[in-house]
Formats: sequence, C-alpha cells, structure tokens
Amino acid sequence: MTTNPFAPDAKRPPVTEGVFSREEVALANRNSGALLETLALDITPTGTHYLLNHFDVPILSGADHVLRFEGAFDAPYSLTMDEIRALPEVTRPVTLECAGNGRIGVSPRCFSMPWAYEAVGTSEWTGTPIAPLLERAKPQADVQDFAFLGADYGFDKGEPHHFGRSLTPEQVADLDVMLVWGMNGQPLLPQHGAPLRIIVPGWYGMASVKWLSRIEALTERYQGFQQVQTYRFRASEDDPGRPITTIRVKSLMVPPGVPDWVTRQRWMQAGKVTLQGRAWSGGGVPIERVEVLLNGAWKEAELTGRADTYAWTGWQIDWDAPPGVHELACRATDAEGNTQPLDAPFDMAGFANNAVHRITVHVAAA
Repeated sequence: MTTNPFAPDAKRPPVTEGVFSREEVALANRNSGALLETLALDITPTGTHYLLNHFDVPILSGADHVLRFEGAFDAPYSLTMDEIRALPEVTRPVTLECAGNGRIGVSPRCFSMPWAYEAVGTSEWTGTPIAPLLERAKPQADVQDFAFLGADYGFDKGEPHHFGRSLTPEQVADLDVMLVWGMNGQPLLPQHGAPLRIIVPGWYGMASVKWLSRIEALTERYQGFQQVQTYRFRASEDDPGRPITTIRVKSLMVPPGVPDWVTRQRWMQAGKVTLQGRAWSGGGVPIERVEVLLNGAWKEAELTGRADTYAWTGWQIDWDAPPGVHELACRATDAEGNTQPLDAPFDMAGFANNAVHRITVHVAAA
C-alpha cells in the first residue's frame, strides 16, 4: 500500500445521548451483544457471546497457522497448532467484558461502537498457560513488554496496523493468561479468534487478542495504536490518559416479564416473581453483595455462587410486584469495597461505564 486514503487527523464528532450516526449503526451491524435473558445461564451460549472486532475477520487455516516468538528472546521459536494442542491443557470459565460496554449511557462521548449493557459473556476457554511458553523462549533481561499481535489489519484514525496489545513481564507473572484454541468444548469460531487467541482473565476484553500470530519481546514499551492511542481513560481531548486494565465491578439483571418490541420495557402481572442476574469484578475479586431496587428501596439479594475465580457470580431475589410502573435496578459491591455508581462515570470515549442496570417494568393487576 503506497498511499493512505484516510486522514490521520480526522476528527470524530462527539455524540450526544440517543443520537447514532450511520457509521455507528454500521458498526453495530457487524458486532453483537449477548442476549440479556441468557444471564440466567452460568455459561453464555457461544452464538450469543458478545463480539467486538475492529477490522475484517481473518479466515485462517488451523492446519497452516504458526505462532512465532520473536524479538528480544535468546531462544526464539515457533509452534504449529498441532504442537500447541499437545501442550498441557486447561479449561476455565472466564467472564469477558468489552471496555466500551455501557458507552451509550455516557454523554457526550466520542464516536464508537454504541454498546448498551450487552457486551459481556462467560465462556469455558480451553488452552494452555502462556507463561511457560514465554519462559521457554528465554526473554532477555532487559525485556519491558511482550506484544501480542493478531492477524487482523486495518485503519483507525488514519493509522494502518495489526491489532496488538502488550503485557509487561510483571503482568504476565501476576495474571493467569491463557493461550486459547477452544471455546465451550469446541474449536474457536472465526469471529472469536480462530484458530488461536489469548485470554487475559479479569481484564477488559481488548487485552485478549484474537487471531494471534506473533508474540514479540521488546526492550522498550510497546507503542502500538491499540495500546497507546485508545483504550485509555481520558477526561478531555488534551488528556494523555491512563491505561484501561482491570474490569470494574458490575451487575446485570435478567429482564422480567415480556418485552415491548421497540422500547424493551417490560410487562408482567402483579404477584411474586424471582428476579435473577449476574455480577462480576476484575482481577478475580469476588462479589460480596448485590442489592436490587424494589419498590423504591434497596434490598439485598442472595448470591448463588460462581464457577471459578474469573467467572461471574449469580444472584436472585423474590419480588412481590404490585401494580404500577416500576424502575428496577441492581448494584454490586466486591470484596475490595468497590460499589457500582448510580450514574455513569465520565470518560471521553465512554469506557468502563459500570453504572447500575435499570429496567422499567409495567405491572398489571392480576
């Protein structure tokens, strides 16, 4: 490619709440969120797990795919998929959430994928720990970053690049990073990174690079676009920002009753109903409490447990629903004392909005 047809300094106009551009709608047609009703399940069905893909989905052959360890390694090497699948196998349920989940609740915000609540899911990921593979390549003593580079390629803000993210040696040592080839008992689907990706448990989903092709050891910090130009908390245009890493505490509710096709508000008859949902926090921190707003008061729900350290926690509570129009909400608190806010925390790009989930329910007399 000899010319760049996309202006590197092109500005994306700010977006106000409730207004979506044609380009944002096109993004929403390529990407998809989970169905909130599947929150009733411990494991999100593969076909309803959320998707956020920046560029075209690479169609890669598992028979020919090779993962290369390059850069500042004393013993660089490559692995075929057969060699990777022969490594010690681990399967773990891990909850992934897109850093942009909840973006439409922040106004004004930058142009991007218009997520509401649905960019989250929990799958059973099958692979092998990545730390021993990095050790086998013998990183040099002055390595500062490991860059994980995918096969997907395109432009963002005029800059052509492969999607890539990095982790420091200290982060690799602290996090249970997995090299993954399976999802819910089946090989990865193309849109979920086939044939190979990483999973960084407890971090927002941008860290879990898909279509992984290279791991590069660097003696300076990685400066890839998706590491330094985006996925950073910014308070203003001039703010250099700080990196987005660990998932903030959050909860969602299975919408009760039946929906209105357009507004997604709910209808049900008066009487007892069991409300349920899921709550999670980053870094494997457990959920300590979930409260549900019922009839104008916060009531504590029962926690029904989680399948593993990095999987979401189930919760439920009974509600004797009286006739009328009600706003239900849920908020979680984790073991470190972090509680969901009632209002969206501001960020220029609408990242990491963990404000409470609210649902309007119309209850008819029985």
